[in-house]
Amino acid sequence: MAGDMDNDRQVRRPGECGHRAVPHTADMRIEAWGASREQCLVEAVLGMVECFADLSGVRASAVRQMRVDEGSDDDLLAALLDEVIFRLEVDGEVPVNVEAETDDGGLDLRMAVTDVRSVPITGAVPKAVSWNELHLAPDPYGWSCAVTVDV
Repeated sequence: MAGDMDNDRQVRRPGECGHRAVPHTADMRIEAWGASREQCLVEAVLGMVECFADLSGVRASAVRQMRVDEGSDDDLLAALLDEVIFRLEVDGEVPVNVEAETDDGGLDLRMAVTDVRSVPITGAVPKAVSWNELHLAPDPYGWSCAVTVDV
């Protein structure tokens, strides 16, 4: 279930997508899943944002397009989340909705964003993506990933 913060594993069915935070000492750990790699990456972004911001009722004020160059699946996950953190720190923007599409050796993203000052902050803001136990890979139901984010 999207945004689920329970510690118990959810039963996944083929084609479902979602994300959740799992307990982790001093940092945030996010697990995400989707029918496709792109859907899984979108869920990872939304999962990271929901760990520190309440997006309920928030409307986007702009749309940003970006491209992340293709590398390994793990590299792609880390680069995408690093880009979201960079835009948060530099531009003060937080994504409220994300669309992703693979094209010509990279990932094209469309992020509906809003000013972070207009969003209730509910947790520690992310600072960096950790490479420790980071993974993005196909699984029996589609794709899944897990990542630890330093706060």
